[in-house]
Amino acid sequence: MDMDELMSLLVKDESPSEVSDAIKDQLFSRTAEKIQSFRPQVAASVFDGDVDFDTEGDTEFDNDVELDLDPEDEIE
Repeated sequence: MDMDELMSLLVKDESPSEVSDAIKDQLFSRTAEKIQSFRPQVAASVFDGDVDFDTEGDTEFDNDVELDLDPEDEIE
């Protein structure tokens, strides 16, 4: 939805919830575009290198983690 369609909703006196939803959709779309443009810069600064968000790798996690808990080490 562009600004012209939003203005037509306002002029046609559509329901306030419909106008509100249109504004929210517009803001969400713009915000998502800005976040997408900043993601590589932030990832590079956090991970000290280039991160490719276009490829999805097969990442496996080890869910079989055993923890040796000693009851004497508990904080009271």
